[in-house]
Amino acid sequence: MTVEEQAPEAVLDAPAEGATQDSTQDELTFVDVHTLPGGAHAAVEAVLMVADAPIGADRIAAALNLTQNETDDILHELADEYAGHLGSRPRGFELRRTMDGWRIYSSAAHADPVGRFVLDGQSAKLSQAALETLAVVAYRQPVTRGQVSAVRGVNVDGVVRTLLTRGLIAEIGQDPSSGAVLFGTTGYFLERMDFTSLDELPPLAPHLPDLDMLDGFDGLDN
Repeated sequence: MTVEEQAPEAVLDAPAEGATQDSTQDELTFVDVHTLPGGAHAAVEAVLMVADAPIGADRIAAALNLTQNETDDILHELADEYAGHLGSRPRGFELRRTMDGWRIYSSAAHADPVGRFVLDGQSAKLSQAALETLAVVAYRQPVTRGQVSAVRGVNVDGVVRTLLTRGLIAEIGQDPSSGAVLFGTTGYFLERMDFTSLDELPPLAPHLPDLDMLDGFDGLDN
């Protein structure tokens, strides 16, 4: 039999190129994190270190091919370890569970030096006008720009843009009667306030007027 006659059989016997690539990809994807330096605990830490927002335990478990129970146990153990509850020294950072998931933060005990470092030479603080506007949105959301202006007695267009840029508030819908944009606080707002839900806001809302009294001010949004 000639080489030409043997070639088709050789081609049929050879593994498909795509199958070889898929097999290689599978081997790379499903690395057993228990075999890595530091084991599964270190793998969870590595994921947390690159997360730019709170991440759910289920997502961590899926990424590392761990069970939900094992991931939950690891997260609580790491939180206790960082807090010094397992015999080690307390760290300058801590692992917290928020409404949106888990994330590593600088330790609350070190808020003062961290704050000085972050704000040194910067103008990162919100203005009084921005803080007042944010408070109105937080307590009366969903609320329109016109309603916020009515509470504060001034135009809040510029301040609202600042709060939107900072990610502290967001557009969450439209008022069904006027079509005005409705605003509410974001998960980032809760994170910055160290809250897990809006229920933790101090009881100041009774001092603000009811939204029913401000319906006629929606036109200020235009």
